[in-house]
Amino acid sequence: MNLAEVNLAKIVKSSFLSHSYRRVLRCALAVVFLLTFSACNRGRHRVLEVNYVSAVQATLRDQVATIYNRVGTVKNGERVEVLEHEKRFARVRTGSGVEGWIEQRYLVDQQIYDGLQKLTKDNLSDPVQAPGVLRNDTNLHLTPGRETEHLYQLLAGAKVSVLKRGTAEKQPGAAIQPKAGGKASGPLLEDWWLVRDAENRVGWVLARMVDIDVPLDIAQYAEGQRFVAFFALNQVQDPGKEGADKNVSQYLCVITEPHDGLPYDYDQIRVFTWNVRKHRYETAYREHGLNGVLPVTVTSENFDKEGTLPVFILRVKDDSGNVSERKYKMNTPIVRRVLAPGEQKETPKPPAKRRRH
Repeated sequence: MNLAEVNLAKIVKSSFLSHSYRRVLRCALAVVFLLTFSACNRGRHRVLEVNYVSAVQATLRDQVATIYNRVGTVKNGERVEVLEHEKRFARVRTGSGVEGWIEQRYLVDQQIYDGLQKLTKDNLSDPVQAPGVLRNDTNLHLTPGRETEHLYQLLAGAKVSVLKRGTAEKQPGAAIQPKAGGKASGPLLEDWWLVRDAENRVGWVLARMVDIDVPLDIAQYAEGQRFVAFFALNQVQDPGKEGADKNVSQYLCVITEPHDGLPYDYDQIRVFTWNVRKHRYETAYREHGLNGVLPVTVTSENFDKEGTLPVFILRVKDDSGNVSERKYKMNTPIVRRVLAPGEQKETPKPPAKRRRH
């Protein structure tokens, strides 16, 4: 009993007080005792650490046993305070004050949460390379790799924005199986996408879990290649086009071979323009052999007599690993390089025939 409680008890026992007043003071003393006891009891369950729920939804149980009662549920990303640890379980308290036991595998620590927050902050303003749709329920990882840490889970059908590409070993330590008489050529790699979801959370997902949402009108011209990114450069109006929408987008498409683990993000580009007279897409420009690095940037620029034109900038790596930028402009249907000050003009190549579909 502390000093205040002792003094209150002495006052209660005083003969100078009326009977009713002593009853009031006894009640006050009881309240003080209960508050003190409650504070001491809470002290037994001091917070050990803060964790976050990595499962879509998890049950809080009243005890660590085969038979238990459910006392509550927690959802993905929810913050909880850890009060106790017991083998593979943790006793937690939610923001609403509910306490219960949860399997430790459904929790991640503050460091992982902070890492994902930093990843989101660092890439929040990155230009979108393509929209995508998830094929299955997918984890948002802190770094590329199936065994790396993750927190948030996205559901099948969720829409994401693709930002960057990365690679990771599919099975750490496993090499690509050689053909008869050959030697192993290195680890088996798979592609990962850095994506941003509808809630602006950023993380890495397995690339094969994402379908790049390419418009069907241009997806049909993939020719066995993989679309990495695409951009609407501008729109043209076609009064004779079937359907209500007479405005048609013209596209820059960034493409690569359909293989994971390539040393570049893309190796070719194609620009599709719309032929107003024939009401169809045509390939206005095509370039192969690029050692391309994402992101690609699309903007517009004024070119005096030509006016304001769509511009796109590629980042290309040379044999030494140095990355430089290449600027292109489109004055429909012509696409040309825009040389930087001091940049030497390349030896002109025979003009490629404009491809029709």
